[in-house]
Amino acid sequence: MPKHPLIGIIMATHLEAEPFIEALGLTKLEGQPVGVYKHGKIILMICGIGKVNAAVATTLCCSLFRPDRILNLGAAGATGPSHPIGEIYHITKVVEYDRPLLHMDAPHIHTPDVLTGFSKATLATQDRAVIGDDHRREVSSVAELVDMEGSAVIQAARKFRIGCLLFKFVSDTPDQPFGHGDIVHCIKQHRTPFCDFIVNSVIPILKQH
Repeated sequence: MPKHPLIGIIMATHLEAEPFIEALGLTKLEGQPVGVYKHGKIILMICGIGKVNAAVATTLCCSLFRPDRILNLGAAGATGPSHPIGEIYHITKVVEYDRPLLHMDAPHIHTPDVLTGFSKATLATQDRAVIGDDHRREVSSVAELVDMEGSAVIQAARKFRIGCLLFKFVSDTPDQPFGHGDIVHCIKQHRTPFCDFIVNSVIPILKQH
């Protein structure tokens, strides 16, 4: 495989990634162990849901292609009412909520790279999906959004000393307690505006650095 793209993008599902594949003119290179798409200076990997899958894909991206930056993109649930569906946030801190530090009763904290000029939020990452109201309230004490990949992407990228940035759009909130089918519908509704935002407002900044 060719090396040295400028940006490596990690996304959990083809559902979220489909507009990016089209908008960026990406061509599929590999299907296993993860989906790999490339055009010009951009690599996109579809990792699958969960921390292990995200870490595997990020490790492959870093070791095979050595990108200048890793960009983790996708949907996230809101833990409180102040982050509405469809809104896009740049993540400033990631709390690995289900993996406490060994020497104290506190979760691991991971700090991604952060750009100026974007709406910001904190993110909790865990392998258990946060759907129920009680679980949302519990996680809301440490983060505004929740996903299942972000912390693993940061950790893997850091192992290779490659910068990592996260952008997430809200797919569900406590005020609208969606089931799986509702979340899929919401992702389909908001994935294209999210793609347009990343392609037009984020990637041009990264290409300048």
